[in-house]
Amino acid sequence: MASTTTQTVSPRNDHKSATQSSGSGLTIGVLVLAAFVMFLNETVLSVALKTLGSDLALPTATIQWVTSVFLLTMAIVIPTTGYLLERFTERQVFFASTLLFVAGTLACALSPGFAVLIAGRVLQAAGTALIMPLLMTTVMRLIPTNRRGTVIGTITIVTAVAPALGPTLGGLVLGSLGWRWLFWLVLPLMAVVIVVGAAKLRPSRTAEPTPLDLRSVPLTAVGFGALLYGLSIIGEGSEGRISVTSVVSLVVGVIALAAFIGRQLRLQRKNKALLDLRAFTHRRFAVAVGIVCLLFTCMMALTAVLLPLYLQTSLAFSATASGLAMLPGGLAMGLLGPVVGRLHDRWGARPLVIPGAALTALALVLFALTGTNSPVWMVIMMHVLIMAGISIMMAPLNTDALSSLPEHLYSHGSAILNTVQQVAGALGIAVFVTISTLASTHADVAPDAAGLHAAFTIMAAVGVAAFGLSFLVRRAESDKDEPTRTDEVARG
Repeated sequence: MASTTTQTVSPRNDHKSATQSSGSGLTIGVLVLAAFVMFLNETVLSVALKTLGSDLALPTATIQWVTSVFLLTMAIVIPTTGYLLERFTERQVFFASTLLFVAGTLACALSPGFAVLIAGRVLQAAGTALIMPLLMTTVMRLIPTNRRGTVIGTITIVTAVAPALGPTLGGLVLGSLGWRWLFWLVLPLMAVVIVVGAAKLRPSRTAEPTPLDLRSVPLTAVGFGALLYGLSIIGEGSEGRISVTSVVSLVVGVIALAAFIGRQLRLQRKNKALLDLRAFTHRRFAVAVGIVCLLFTCMMALTAVLLPLYLQTSLAFSATASGLAMLPGGLAMGLLGPVVGRLHDRWGARPLVIPGAALTALALVLFALTGTNSPVWMVIMMHVLIMAGISIMMAPLNTDALSSLPEHLYSHGSAILNTVQQVAGALGIAVFVTISTLASTHADVAPDAAGLHAAFTIMAAVGVAAFGLSFLVRRAESDKDEPTRTDEVARG
């Protein structure tokens, strides 16, 4: 009788499993499509800063805030996503994210001046901040352990190829149309995303009535906002000295963040934390976050500022040619993602992270040896090596970090990872730009070859540190880390 029952139920279970797998694929596909459009928008404006300055009659230092305010908003909103993903369903967060983004895009396209443009960028960033934690948390909830690496590896195409294509597409649009078309052309894409999401996206869980700690929200806003603001203006003092305003802002940011962390440690004992820091009690998560922090410190500074400056000042490239020279690196990073994901599912994180870190460190050391006579093909090759090395590491690190957590920490772990990436990227840009400016022959002008060399040299040291830290990555015998005593007590 037992055998007969098994044979009868098994086909139903198989059909149910196939249906769930199909539904999971549709859900993740919709979220990936939304993330692709949003990440494409994040960088498409980078080539338009000069055009915006001329059109709005504003200096570059002011126009730069269309980028800085995006980063500030992302850093402020992301820590709240852990709460939001527990309190609301995937479908609700998806529509909040996409509608915020559409409202911001429309405001930017119609903006009569700089103030409305900045407000639109804030709304765009708020929507973008929600989508990636939502995507990663959904993957952790719907995808079996043995397939997570492959899926997360595929998702890296979104985080690598879309930003890489942004400047190139932006340049093409600006060549024949005005800067507002950078926003108008995004709206039809988002309309398709919303329609598909309305038809296909279904929640995989019910929302839980999680309370919101109203004191934590302003603490994280002031903490991350002041910290990133201070970092963004750190080199704007007279004669290249550190700005007094930046020091005050950094102190305020550190104090607010210390208060935020202390409050979360108290609230998480009752499972009421806005951002549950118990994820750091899991060793694999903590190690992965440390490596990701070092990687994004280098990657964002290199790709967003230093490499374009090097190509345009030392090698006399045009802005368009610089963007095209950087395209192979971005494509390499994205296209390697699915392959790396499958390898992670087979081998685990350690066999990939160590060689990936070695490749990245080697390429950064080579950058430290470049000069004004370095051939272009070599610079492109080094950039490809860096992006390939980071691609080999990122999917395994993200998968390993989140897989080591219990399910109730998935959303918080994802929020922490995304927050670290934003803050580390901002830190890297601020610190390495300041180093390159102060090390230049004339500190009151754009960084020259000597300043860029100094920044590349210190960046190489950070890459070597990441390589050393990679040896702490281990392939756990079980998927989940054993909770520490702190975690057990905190859960009560």
